[in-house]
Amino acid sequence: MKKIFKRIAILLGIVIILAGLIFGGFYLKIKSEIKDMKVTETKEAVDNIFVIKDGFVNMFIVRDSNQYIAIDAGNDAEVIATELKKLSIDPDKVSAVLLTHSDKDHVSALKLFKNAKIFLSKEEVHMINGDKSKFLWFGNNIHTKDYTTLDDQQIITVNNTKIQGILTPGHTSGSMCFLINDKYLFIGDAMSLQDGEIGIPNEFFTVDNETASKSISKISSLPFAEYIFTAHYGFTSDYKTAVKDWVKK
Repeated sequence: MKKIFKRIAILLGIVIILAGLIFGGFYLKIKSEIKDMKVTETKEAVDNIFVIKDGFVNMFIVRDSNQYIAIDAGNDAEVIATELKKLSIDPDKVSAVLLTHSDKDHVSALKLFKNAKIFLSKEEVHMINGDKSKFLWFGNNIHTKDYTTLDDQQIITVNNTKIQGILTPGHTSGSMCFLINDKYLFIGDAMSLQDGEIGIPNEFFTVDNETASKSISKISSLPFAEYIFTAHYGFTSDYKTAVKDWVKK
């Protein structure tokens, strides 16, 4: 009996060591990937569009008269609250939050926006109800079930702002970009932006890279778009130059 317990203990020890090595390597890989991201400091990026820095991720605020629309909700609620104060933006005046997807670094400050209606793609619901997971058995979640889902290409109006949701699966199964007033494209993690040109998103964090590539093609020929805003790679005011080489592929 003692030999059996001894063998079990040895096996458990091996399992624990292997698990530690796997998760340790996973953690180091995440740190390495995050280090290569290039986010923008908190500021007014364009007239009535504000960029909020939260560590390795940016969220955005669009001003519409005396109300605001948020694109995503950051990684840390306390950081977001502090950065909003720098810009004299009252979270209670945010009337809508557009979620590009449901990863933690895009939803963590949702509770700050108590008066906001939350929008996300219909397909992204599968990421938060347990139907689909991001890595192995790890899924996503948001703090509320009070949200409105959008179909691909659906157009809504919030306050005086026209918003078109464009389904761009790949990074998650329900990732969605938002084209605001036909001019400003907010892409979340749907693609990267390096040296003013778009490219595939971070492959390590993306569920389906082949699908992500197809999604980029989908948003690389918008006739009136002028700006691209990313969550981890800054923004550009030259949409046509950013997409021109991808269009040729």
